[in-house]
Amino acid sequence: MVYSVKTYNNINKIGLKELGNGFQIDGEKAVNPDAYILRSENLHGQVFPSQLKAIARAGAGTNNIPIEEATEAGIVVFNTPGANANAVKEAVIASLLMSARDYLGANAWVNTLSGADVPKQVEAGKKAFAGSEIAGKTLGVIGLGAIGARIANDARRLGMTVLGYDPYVSIETAWNISSHVQRVQDIKDIFAQSDYITIHVPLNDGTRHTFDAEAFALMPKGVTIINFARGELVDNQALFDAIETGVVKNYITDFGTEDLLNQEHITVFPHVGGSTAEAELNCAIMAGQTIRRFMETGEIVNSVNFPNVEQSLSAPYRLTLINKNVPNIVARISTAVSEAGINIANIINKSKGDYAYTLLDLDESDEAKVQDLLAAFQGSENIVRVRVIDNR
Repeated sequence: MVYSVKTYNNINKIGLKELGNGFQIDGEKAVNPDAYILRSENLHGQVFPSQLKAIARAGAGTNNIPIEEATEAGIVVFNTPGANANAVKEAVIASLLMSARDYLGANAWVNTLSGADVPKQVEAGKKAFAGSEIAGKTLGVIGLGAIGARIANDARRLGMTVLGYDPYVSIETAWNISSHVQRVQDIKDIFAQSDYITIHVPLNDGTRHTFDAEAFALMPKGVTIINFARGELVDNQALFDAIETGVVKNYITDFGTEDLLNQEHITVFPHVGGSTAEAELNCAIMAGQTIRRFMETGEIVNSVNFPNVEQSLSAPYRLTLINKNVPNIVARISTAVSEAGINIANIINKSKGDYAYTLLDLDESDEAKVQDLLAAFQGSENIVRVRVIDNR
């Protein structure tokens, strides 16, 4: 079977080779594809094709994808956490250094000089750009995922005191964080104790305007805020007020809006934090591997709307079911298989919110019986989507 994939935003072609020969990329079937792979394409307001089963975001954030609508349609949404983590980490470390020493301002000033006495002018004016060192200063890291953990570790190596806040840090990530990084239980401690603050969390109702008037009121004067996560994490009006009062010395962000441009003490980059050749390749590779694994085996890894579900496939047929998370659903699935005269070789069901995902391996080689069972599931009001994987 050949699966169809439609890509957006010039996904790295070397990374797309991870899909293998069983996938047609941007071909004649792309009008109604099995999967999307994209970066920044905005899917809000778009109608999903009927055959679309998966969307892979070549990056960590998925705000450009209508997650709720995708879930209701039985479409699994993936991201590529950690694939661009090193690129963003380096951008944040560079921002720390630029903020401390105002290299951009110094460069802009020196380029205004002219004449044979430029060296004398440089010596006379360089004191305005003396700056300070980051060693010995305190960095607060909000969000200790793949990016935040790397920043915390490297900032510590650069001699900074590092405070980290993340109530949801995974065990795997926790093992990779230096023991010298001080975990705090209240985000207010980050605001009150840091000379520099960097944030690395997804945008949702709980994180929107993390930096608001109340947060800025807790900060000492002269703080630098670095935001390479999402622009909406900062209340811009509250930010302007904090700059006016001297609480915020510098704001550096990768998300430009018109009101931030050409403002003193604000540095805006054009969303290039994760845009290195290496990061784009890593994201494309991970997205390709994820889509291939899902389409060929039904296994889910790195989904933002369904649980991770892995199960070795050795049976002749596998059914994948996206079902509503209602009582006794697994028992009903098993009963339907039994009534079809088919033995279950293996079954796993995991839920996330209002929906669940089931891998159902069938010890059956009669294709007609499997197709009848497939049709029975398709007629169930609690089954959102079901498909069959032929492993013969």
